[in-house]
Amino acid sequence: MIKVGLVIAAMIGLCAGVNAQHRADRQHLENEDSFSMIVLGDPQGYMKYDINQPLFDLCTAWIADNIDNLNIKAVLCTGDLVEQNENIVMNRKMLNQTSREMWHAASRCFERLDNKVPYFISCGNHDYGYKKSENGMTHFPEYFSFERNSTWRDMIVSNFPNRQGISDMENAAFEIEQPKWGKMLVIVTEFAPRDEVLEWAKKLCESKKYKKHKVIFMTHSLLQERTAEYTDNSSYKITPRNWGKAVWEKLIYPTENIVFALCGHTGKPGDYEDSIAYRVDKNSAGRNVHQMMFNVQILGGGWEGNGGDGWLRILEFMPDGKTIKVKTYSPLFGISPLTKHLAHRSEPYDQFDMIID
Repeated sequence: MIKVGLVIAAMIGLCAGVNAQHRADRQHLENEDSFSMIVLGDPQGYMKYDINQPLFDLCTAWIADNIDNLNIKAVLCTGDLVEQNENIVMNRKMLNQTSREMWHAASRCFERLDNKVPYFISCGNHDYGYKKSENGMTHFPEYFSFERNSTWRDMIVSNFPNRQGISDMENAAFEIEQPKWGKMLVIVTEFAPRDEVLEWAKKLCESKKYKKHKVIFMTHSLLQERTAEYTDNSSYKITPRNWGKAVWEKLIYPTENIVFALCGHTGKPGDYEDSIAYRVDKNSAGRNVHQMMFNVQILGGGWEGNGGDGWLRILEFMPDGKTIKVKTYSPLFGISPLTKHLAHRSEPYDQFDMIID
């Protein structure tokens, strides 16, 4: 009976091996002692057409599948989860989903990460008002409540009420601690953050408890595509507000421990370089601040294309405690042997190292 049992067990194991999915382009860290964070660019192009939504679902499914493989500690999303925050009149030249359908779809995609890995979202202009940030109203707190993802519970250290006076995660700070890198803060803010939000973030960074932390700051609008100049979005009616240069001058420049700033928002149909930006500037303490814009919505066919061709970025935090390796990858292309040769963008603006002082 023992021999029969062993044979059956071996057969089951063999069947499991035969039936296991063969991944066409499995990604790996360059150093087994590294950890990673994944950057998701603005998803609105995926959400506004029902046929596009599975592509973003693939991205979050890929992340969930690689949490252990890539030692993923956080997911950073640049915002604009939906095309329009509150609208039922559909302009079928630019979408076929109502706002509620888009919010449901975005929430459903992120469900794959709930209770597995923390994700942080810097809400964008399309997440407010009716169509285009006419005011500060947003449905974000309804779909992304704090309680939905247990990984946030022991990480959140501070938050600041949104424009509606709601205590949610539009303006929030989370603590991460990793060997070699020590203690880090990830701070997310609303679109065009108010002065009081920037002051809250500044005081938090400079407080005795967090002034030695390395800070990753996220806001939706900071840099223009390609040129990396600071944004000026004065056409938006939302108020009070601060655009790119003011955010730099009021918060990033005078705050010594902000080492990396991430945004989305800008971009235009064209080359890959028209969907990204990167610059490095000295802060008031003479420390380099790395600033990155990554927005995928115009890739995969322009404004009315497929939403972004599945492009995301892998940030590998090396065990030297100072190097972040940036890679740009698409699980949409990587999932098939026929297209995996297209899954990596290797131009200097898409694959580079950031050295943290």
